[in-house]
Amino acid sequence: MQSIFGTDGIRGRFNEEITYSLAYKVGYALGSTLENKNPILIGRDTRISGDILLQAITQGINESGTKFINLGICPTPAIPFLIKQENLSSGVMISASHNPPEYNGIKIFDHNGQKITKNFESKIQKIIEESKQNISIPRKVVSLKTSKDLMDSYIKSLIQTMGGESLSGLRIILDTCYGSATTCAKKIFQSLGADVKVINNSKNGLKINLNCGSTHLEPLKKALRESPADMGFSFDGDADRVIGIDSEGNVLDGDHILFLWGRELMEQKILTNNLLVSTQMANLGFEKSWKKIGGILHRTDVGDKYVYDAIKKKRAVLGGEQSGHILSKINNFSGDGILTALQISKYCKKKNINLNDWLKSSFEPFPQKLTNIKLDFNINKLNPNNKILIDESIKNFQAIYSDNCRVYIRPSGTEPVIRVLVAAKNHEEVHSLSSEITNKLFLEIGKIIHQR
Repeated sequence: MQSIFGTDGIRGRFNEEITYSLAYKVGYALGSTLENKNPILIGRDTRISGDILLQAITQGINESGTKFINLGICPTPAIPFLIKQENLSSGVMISASHNPPEYNGIKIFDHNGQKITKNFESKIQKIIEESKQNISIPRKVVSLKTSKDLMDSYIKSLIQTMGGESLSGLRIILDTCYGSATTCAKKIFQSLGADVKVINNSKNGLKINLNCGSTHLEPLKKALRESPADMGFSFDGDADRVIGIDSEGNVLDGDHILFLWGRELMEQKILTNNLLVSTQMANLGFEKSWKKIGGILHRTDVGDKYVYDAIKKKRAVLGGEQSGHILSKINNFSGDGILTALQISKYCKKKNINLNDWLKSSFEPFPQKLTNIKLDFNINKLNPNNKILIDESIKNFQAIYSDNCRVYIRPSGTEPVIRVLVAAKNHEEVHSLSSEITNKLFLEIGKIIHQR
């Protein structure tokens, strides 16, 4: 059986890759694997399928003889925070993060609030493979009681990260993208004194991430044009990512967040070895500018778990991804979009600088282009020989690298696409190289597949 785990837990389209039966088996396998029999904490985002998968997972956990606590709709980072605080055995978040509404996923955390290891994944996989049961969706979905006290505790913890700093006088617009951030983002910013306007703020699982949120910034830019504010923040479906927009509509992505936040920590002499951890997707201009001011940028494979592993290994205090998934020592390196937005707002207030001026002091990005080559097959389900041939083709194209040009190619962990990132000093070079590589790679893959 092909591994059900991808780069960030289990993910796929509901009723296709992610079924009620699979979710039940995951719940049962998790409960059976745990040595610590304290309750398992479960949360979800707003997707319609979330309720059904919640029923399945809790049914499986019950069958394993383990108890659970239902947090209800919440940001993903609430789960690891509360696992540690309440000394729980593990946690589950039902979410497909930034993916469209028809997708869903299962993220599993251990007793330390960290994403589970490969070894833990293998134990769960083995129990699932040995299970012959096929559990169908019950006719009646039971309403499970949620824990409001725990959610309040998470909200309080975010407010405390501000160290008493107020956001009064700041006008901020939030795009909660019909997802997890709808539960608390507005309340948190308002309680800190900010003048807050919120868009896409209903818990609507049919609209989550659709033309809004951190992957679709136009609604937030439009809101900033129509209701001038100091800054805006756009979250993804489970609120572990955030992208900022300044008052002029300029984008503060994860690279800029790392550069600006990292520079502050560097000046405070609390950035270990002046080191930041990011991924292969980080902008080449970011890397060059960070080195210029005495910093070191360590790149990892794409995925927050790889960033986390490198942070721990190198004892870094800050890392993240261009997508806006930022890991900070403040909350034990659990990516939290709301926490990141609060820290950016806090720095602007303390430095008495608007985000537009602060962003101007950041690096000049190299032009880059990300192209998706759409596949009509799942690359992970190919026979090993074909997969090796495709991997070799990717390596050959990726070898094109000079001081002012960079190519990075990777199959998506959640969708049937291959992502091709090209960065260079000028737009013309980026576009021509991007077109050449994507066309040739597409033809090369076609040849390999048709030789099956």
